[in-house]
Amino acid sequence: MLILIGIFFMVLSLIVGWMLRTRFNHYSEIPLRSGLSGSEVAERMLRHYGIYDVKVVSVPGFLTDHYNPADKTVNLSPEVYHGRSVAAAAVAAHECGHAVQHATAYRWLQMRTTLVPVVQVSTSILNFIFLASMILGLGFQMFNSETMLTIIVVAQAFITLFALITLPVEFDATRRGLAWLNQAGITYGEEHAKAQDALRLAALTYVISALYALANLIYFILRLLHSRD
Repeated sequence: MLILIGIFFMVLSLIVGWMLRTRFNHYSEIPLRSGLSGSEVAERMLRHYGIYDVKVVSVPGFLTDHYNPADKTVNLSPEVYHGRSVAAAAVAAHECGHAVQHATAYRWLQMRTTLVPVVQVSTSILNFIFLASMILGLGFQMFNSETMLTIIVVAQAFITLFALITLPVEFDATRRGLAWLNQAGITYGEEHAKAQDALRLAALTYVISALYALANLIYFILRLLHSRD
């Protein structure tokens, strides 16, 4: 069952990932009427909110865009940083939305940041358990151990909580980014509709991750309850 769950969500993620890349590439070919690059959009949005301690930098990779609260940087992929398209503006504004969250002490972002070290430890524990079971040839025999299942459930619970908290963080960053793009007149009309479409599809990837984590948690909880019968 666990393998089937993994395969189902892996296929679903591949499909959505392909759709996101296809949509991003399409919208990357639609130039902004304002002619602004992604980095310029980001700088303008940060200044609008009075944020002067966040740097906008370019990082290698495709769709590697993210905001790093540790060093206060908006990291944009080359296509977004230099791009002067609807897609570049949308992604840049979304990442700056996270910077605004950080500056305004948005509680969901604070909760997610607090959970990062706990999730890292939980992930390491699960990886060690599954790797050890494979090396020792135990396979799924570990699911017959109540102690082992309890450890797995607790670790998976933290991972699931992190994935669920990520949803409002991402949705809010998108809302902030789109609202500012519209307010600033950078995207409007058909341009704004395309920016919305691109970001909503990107948000779907986080929904899938959360559902996958939740499905795993439910599976392990049921196995734990079954082991107590």
